[in-house]
Amino acid sequence: MVLSNVDIEKYIRQGKIKITPEPDLDTQLGSCSIDFRLSNTFRVFEHSKYPFIDLKTKIDADDLMRKVMVADGDAFTMQPGEFVLAATYEKLELADNVMARLEGRSSLGRLGIIVHSTAGLFDPGWVGNATLELGNLGRMPVLLYPGMRICAFTFEQLSSPSSTPYGQKPSNKYAGQDGPETSRFAEDIELKKEKNS
Repeated sequence: MVLSNVDIEKYIRQGKIKITPEPDLDTQLGSCSIDFRLSNTFRVFEHSKYPFIDLKTKIDADDLMRKVMVADGDAFTMQPGEFVLAATYEKLELADNVMARLEGRSSLGRLGIIVHSTAGLFDPGWVGNATLELGNLGRMPVLLYPGMRICAFTFEQLSSPSSTPYGQKPSNKYAGQDGPETSRFAEDIELKKEKNS
């Protein structure tokens, strides 16, 4: 069951949903979601350094994607067809019996800006700043400003607490992230097993 704004506020008071810094509920809380803002850090692909990405090979994130810092008041230009990683300004922490879903904002979607390609589910026990998979599907560049409301989170109550919250899973790769994290696909358990056999 998706939590209403009433329950989101209650879960925040009870500490089942923690958002740091504390959100401005007047502008960020919707009827069944809460908006998160865009941070100042982006990661942009360095297309000329690699001819392809081999998912079985661990690649240095700093070689694959260049970090770009945007000052408050300045904008990051999303070119048509571009894909970059960014992060939420707010940090999210979930109790062991609450999950979250990252959703795009309709106002941005109508301009061609998507905020996640696939990674929309946040497991119970998640802690960190969410990485955003930003894409511009439109035909015109769009300026994105740090601090703007970029995405929304919805929340659901689990039927019971998870026996293995995200931070305790052996396969967790992104717990506690504080900025846009590049792919750690090469660390998947099945690929590690394949390498060791």
